[in-house]
Amino acid sequence: MKLHEIQAALRDQQLDGWLFYDHHHRDPIAYRILGLDEQSFVSRRWFYFVPAEGEPKRLVHRIESGKLDAVPGTKEEYSSWQELELKVQSMLEGSTRIAMQYSPRNAIMYVSMVDAGTVEMLRAFGKDIVSSANLVSLFEAVLTEDQIASHFAAQQRVDRVLQAAWQRMGEAVRCGHGASLDRREITEREVVNFILEGFEREGLFPDHGPNCSAGPNSADSHYEPTVEHARTIRSGDFVLIDLWAKLAHDPNAVWYDITWTGVVDREPTEREQHIFTTVASARDAAIQVVEEAFLAGKPIAGWQADAAARAVITNAGYGPFFTHRTGHNIAVELHGNGAHLDNLETHDERLILPNTCFSVEPGLYFNGEFGIRSEVNMIARPGKAVVSGPIQRELVRI
Repeated sequence: MKLHEIQAALRDQQLDGWLFYDHHHRDPIAYRILGLDEQSFVSRRWFYFVPAEGEPKRLVHRIESGKLDAVPGTKEEYSSWQELELKVQSMLEGSTRIAMQYSPRNAIMYVSMVDAGTVEMLRAFGKDIVSSANLVSLFEAVLTEDQIASHFAAQQRVDRVLQAAWQRMGEAVRCGHGASLDRREITEREVVNFILEGFEREGLFPDHGPNCSAGPNSADSHYEPTVEHARTIRSGDFVLIDLWAKLAHDPNAVWYDITWTGVVDREPTEREQHIFTTVASARDAAIQVVEEAFLAGKPIAGWQADAAARAVITNAGYGPFFTHRTGHNIAVELHGNGAHLDNLETHDERLILPNTCFSVEPGLYFNGEFGIRSEVNMIARPGKAVVSGPIQRELVRI
């Protein structure tokens, strides 16, 4: 637990304290930030208050009195609900503006862990409960130098695997021309298996997936080919590959997550080229607004980067076909607990912090036809933000 860093952050954000609360592991964020055992048995409520100044305070049930012994602070115990409420009120005495894993109107559901009844109780005590979203980002999404290095190491390996997959696909399709008895074909699932084999050789861990979508399947942004239901990739098809991985055997490694698109054995149609250009322009608009904010030292929230990308697509007349957020935080978890680039599914007011990683991935999807997504990752640093891998500038010719 980083007590001094937490207290410094509380003072910076003009908060009186951070109240952690759990029952039956409802709040995994609390366990990670406090360094508690995420597998421990918890059947009673506990509270842990970290004030901006002074010693933390613990409140635990008497039959589980050791649950917070791993963290510093004074300890109080309770048995009845009346005693719990009195002691919660007492532990917060002198503090008014208090952060919790709460989000007004559940706007950022990723940190909204505290139940409404507990918030009602605290408000009845005269407390102003505010969201801990930016605090959580600071302690969950900010990366170390080693973690940033692990992202770039994954980037180099994943990009090699992707290039090999395009080549393998092209070879299979070209061998399939004509009526030769040794005719070969390749399915979406076989491309996925080829990528997985590449990941294993490169020392990468993929979690699940990846994805290869051909033809109209590319219009399904969460399509997953299976052995039983996989399209054969043929000359003339449109293909989308979405792949993600991180260094294997390193629990603190950071993911690399990209999406590229291409056409098989032909040139793109005018419509495909137009849609790709629109998506790429939206991607670049989000990149630019983040780059400019960090260069100028100005704060920027996740929703603002999403809005920049979404404006390009909306102005082009394709707003209804951009059905997901522009990007997500990337950390030890593929979808991390920092700011997402989102002003659609949520209004993400979390700031994009220095030394964090996130995807930029606008897309347009036309059911029964095709879908195009162009995904890159960015690393934000003090004073600058950079794209961490190659940027697709044209559709791949397979």
